[in-house]
Amino acid sequence: MNDRAQSTLKIVTNESGLEVKPLYTAADVEESGGTTMLGEPGEYPFTRGIHREMYRKQPWTMRQYAGFGNPHDTNQRFKYLIANGQTGLNVAFDLPTQIGLDSDDPLASGEIGRVGMSVDTLRDFEIAFDGIDLDRITVSMTINGAAAIAIAMYLAMAEKRGYDVKKLRGTAQNDILKEFIGRGTWIFPVEPSIKLVGDTIEYCAEHAPKYSPVSVCGYHIRESGATPAQEMAYAFCIAKAYADEVIARGLAVDEFAGRLSYNFNIFGNLFEQVCKFRAGRSLWAKIMKEEYKAEKPGSMWLRMIAAGGGGGLTFEQPELNIVRGAYYALISALSGTQTMALCSYDEAYTIPTEYSARISLRTMQILIEEMGMTETVDPLGGSYYVETMTNEMRKKMEEIIAETDAQGGIVKLVSEGIIQAKVSAQAYQMQRDIESGKFPKVGVNRYRNDNEEDHPVEFHPYNEDDARVQVDGLNKVRAERDSEHVARTLAAVNEAARAGANVMPAIVAAVKAYASVGEITKELVKVYGRYQEPIRF
Repeated sequence: MNDRAQSTLKIVTNESGLEVKPLYTAADVEESGGTTMLGEPGEYPFTRGIHREMYRKQPWTMRQYAGFGNPHDTNQRFKYLIANGQTGLNVAFDLPTQIGLDSDDPLASGEIGRVGMSVDTLRDFEIAFDGIDLDRITVSMTINGAAAIAIAMYLAMAEKRGYDVKKLRGTAQNDILKEFIGRGTWIFPVEPSIKLVGDTIEYCAEHAPKYSPVSVCGYHIRESGATPAQEMAYAFCIAKAYADEVIARGLAVDEFAGRLSYNFNIFGNLFEQVCKFRAGRSLWAKIMKEEYKAEKPGSMWLRMIAAGGGGGLTFEQPELNIVRGAYYALISALSGTQTMALCSYDEAYTIPTEYSARISLRTMQILIEEMGMTETVDPLGGSYYVETMTNEMRKKMEEIIAETDAQGGIVKLVSEGIIQAKVSAQAYQMQRDIESGKFPKVGVNRYRNDNEEDHPVEFHPYNEDDARVQVDGLNKVRAERDSEHVARTLAAVNEAARAGANVMPAIVAAVKAYASVGEITKELVKVYGRYQEPIRF
């Protein structure tokens, strides 16, 4: 391409701030760092995948996000998805549960079961997972502030049903730092919140060594306005903070790092998304090997669920979200994820219907059965563009991590609201770019159909009867349980918190006594207090 022709081309820059050239060659790969971080699948630094044969041996787990109403409702949706071929569960909890409120708390009014499953006591876990084989179907729980209680309930429920907890697999999101950045369902201040994450990691390392007590969630940081490179970099900073907390307690990195996992987002440019995962996989391996001196290969794996992000969906022309979702699933497969969740086309409006959830599930199944996505490992590997962009994305992530560390570290910046302010400012600017048309969005600022009648989307109804059923169930448990025993276990939770001990054994005992989420949370609040968000302009 001659200089005159090249000068007439507009400059293209991806969301992470990297310029995209109109043509890539082997020289670009070498200039960006070459193939020194490429390696082979299943070998350090795992750029091409953490397993040697990847999907040729076993397809990704399909784990749709689901949960609403009371546990009876959610159990029925779980069974519907499993019957339609889903291979894992991803549990949504309602807002009261996420922030440690019982269903009869006045602050929970109107929110019981609205955006997820309502949980008060161990009995709700028993109902929600009734009839589900926990050895065959692994369960991921999207909960953070109340994660220690949810983990305790899940382990107690499994043990009561006769499962060997030491062999039980599953995951809890349990990433409280990203809540301060991206979602806001916190309960306790930053420092005790991190301490609770450390408690769960330490407890599971001893009592449930195959369970993953933390899934570090770049997903919501991305949804809140972070660039793809920031999503990965901030997630790694957060994971390092949790690792430091546990190592300070005396655990060796190889005792717990293999059970850390990640939840990442997918929307935007296909190649930027694929490259961020390939780059992130090798960078995390490098961090664990060089900074933390991990020796086991499993400690260096970037184990992840890559989900089609709701942030990429549009309210306008919702049927186009089916197409977007298919591309998100394709990106996830090309990226080498272990688990895939895919947003449903109506999520810009409402909780997905069974119909829309089935379309998303079938989309993933089509990739496996028809599109050849399981036939070879890292099919984009070797592309001049992909290898160059992978190297550049890795460098960008390293720059962001270095900048964060130089400013005092992720915990300090989150505590002071600095990361939140930066991400929020970026989200505001992105919205302005969409409104102005600078950032293209088909159906929104490109190819609008203003005069076309909107395609109807079925809204998920909020059922007040579900809320009454939930409160009645809580009252029934309270009437039947041993109140004196509950009081003793709650006092033990408070005592462990005041002593600075690991609170998980006390929480497990409390949930086995059918103490409620709200009751346990109140005991911890007495010691830790509640978080007050810093205001920055």
